[in-house]
Amino acid sequence: MSSGAFTDSIGHDSTSTWSTAQVGMLAFLCSEAAFFATLLIGYLTYAGVEMAGPTPKSLSLPLAITNTVFLLLSSVTIVLSLKSQSRTDRSGFTLWMLVTAGLGMSFLVGTGFEWYRLIYHDGLTISRNLFGTTFFTLVGFHATHVTVGILAMIVLVIRRSKGWMAVDSEAPELVSWYWHLVDGVWLLILVLVYLMGR
Repeated sequence: MSSGAFTDSIGHDSTSTWSTAQVGMLAFLCSEAAFFATLLIGYLTYAGVEMAGPTPKSLSLPLAITNTVFLLLSSVTIVLSLKSQSRTDRSGFTLWMLVTAGLGMSFLVGTGFEWYRLIYHDGLTISRNLFGTTFFTLVGFHATHVTVGILAMIVLVIRRSKGWMAVDSEAPELVSWYWHLVDGVWLLILVLVYLMGR
């Protein structure tokens, strides 16, 4: 065998600090970032074009800030979960991963509460006006990504509890990358929709 690059049994390239899974996840996250950038640009393009019906002033800034706190805390707790994994602390890994999932669920509850108020109290729907269309599309896709992240965390916890995941598995780290992207996208939504868009 030549002295060039080779791949070991778990997919790591001996000449690179990036594994195949990490490169794949990075490419996926770049595509997700482009997707959300498109949605944000679409929202900003039509912001203020049509003012009939509910407008961004109908949004609840205190609720958005509360949701932001949930997600920022979840970025901390998922890091604590990874640190527990690196110490082979199974209970710590499980605890912090479940706390992260719980914070994500709290965010979804807050989003659901806001949607209920906007739809049933303010009469804003996805077909009501351009604001409703762009807002519900943007925030709806973000909430979907949060849901996927929570499901991934629950799968990790189950696999770890059943002994189906290696101690040095890359899966928790890759899920954390995804989660940090989701959190970062929300910060952009907070600034561009809830703060600047008012």
